[in-house]
Amino acid sequence: MKQKISRKASLLEAMIPIICLALFLGIGIFMFEASPHVPLIGAAAIAGAIGVYRLGFKWTELEISMFDSIKMAMQAILIIMIIGILIGTWVISGVVPSMIYWGLKVISPNIFLVASVIVCAIVSLATGSSWSTMGTVGVALLGIGQSLGIPVGIVAGSIISGAYFGDKLSALSETTNLAPAMAGTDLFTHIKYMSYSIVPSLVIVLIIFGIMGTKYSGQELDISQIQLISNTLESSFNTLSPFLLIGPVIVIVLVMLKVPAIPGLICGALVGVIIAIFFQGQDIGAILEAATNGYVSTTGIESVDMLLSKGGLMNMMSTVSLTICALGLGGILEKTGMLEVIASSILRAAKGVFGTVFCTMLTCTFTNIIAGEQYLSIVIPGRMYSEEYKKRGIHPKMLSRALEDSGTLTSPLIPWNTCGAYIAGTLGISAFIYAPYALLNLINPIVSLVMIALKFKIARIDYDENLKLCKKAN
Repeated sequence: MKQKISRKASLLEAMIPIICLALFLGIGIFMFEASPHVPLIGAAAIAGAIGVYRLGFKWTELEISMFDSIKMAMQAILIIMIIGILIGTWVISGVVPSMIYWGLKVISPNIFLVASVIVCAIVSLATGSSWSTMGTVGVALLGIGQSLGIPVGIVAGSIISGAYFGDKLSALSETTNLAPAMAGTDLFTHIKYMSYSIVPSLVIVLIIFGIMGTKYSGQELDISQIQLISNTLESSFNTLSPFLLIGPVIVIVLVMLKVPAIPGLICGALVGVIIAIFFQGQDIGAILEAATNGYVSTTGIESVDMLLSKGGLMNMMSTVSLTICALGLGGILEKTGMLEVIASSILRAAKGVFGTVFCTMLTCTFTNIIAGEQYLSIVIPGRMYSEEYKKRGIHPKMLSRALEDSGTLTSPLIPWNTCGAYIAGTLGISAFIYAPYALLNLINPIVSLVMIALKFKIARIDYDENLKLCKKAN
């Protein structure tokens, strides 16, 4: 009996798991409010069945490819786990509360919209979570904006813009860690390269909101909600001295010194432990609990408790398992050639660096629309295009930035995406209302593409580096 020879998938065969994934996610998330984990496994099962029964692959081959795919993201997975520990220690030590406390001090009636962007950017940068920022400080800022007579869509747009700016540049952000892992570059290279497009975008956003805010600058500011948060933070910690910001400063310095992400973040967590002991009087048991299961705030003020109850290694496990499920699917799609077939079909019309990045961003946006989950809009296109970027001599950091410029930033603009649904539930405003004013999310992808069209900061791989990356991939 002759052994069946494996072959690459046709476009139709390659599209079947993608269509099933969209169907499973649509039914699971939108009809039953389930997590995307099981739908991903279901799509992986279908892809595996096609690989074995239609394309002639052995299951062991697909299994090894799944393991290899997951192995490639192990650094990001470890970083996500360490970030959970870091956030827990930074909250219990007062580092994160101090950043929030001093960030709120910039609120001024004359520059409310600009201040709203800045405050949310600071909080999101400190926590690495746009969701926590919007669900806590964002709620307070929305109430203040309404008291000034500013339309809720504009206020929400300023909150979302700031929250996503901080999220994109925070080493604590899950998506910021996930994008470089999928693209094949490192965290700090990714953050540095993103800053070339996101910082100018923020400047443009601040100018626009500054002009828009002059219409409301004469109103009297009601800061009762901000004062409530500030006073509660003061009473909950022994000190909120600016000196506590030494934790983030040390991490920033380590980044500048090009210390690898894992030891750099561990050092940051250790600084949090030291501060918690000597400045907040916390015992080792409480610190270990915060590092393991997250800090639990019991102030009695819902907005503060929601803001501070976060972090912990175990609270990152859902993200870790989601990443593993998505990478398992990606490993099968890659081994069977399905990703290559889909990517080649899309990229057939793409010419040069601009066309390649543009197609990547369109794919990420489309994934956000059909899958309704920002993690998938990073993982799936990242796996689809990583090899193609290497073949075209384009540096992986350009892929990682494209994944974030489109995958992360377009997610809140889609009402049925998990991000859009979260914002609607938290702020009580539909994406159809706030989307035109989520200026950073709208402007940054355009700025990124314009920079590429102008050939500014085009990053290519030299021959030796390309050979090294290809060997690593194989």
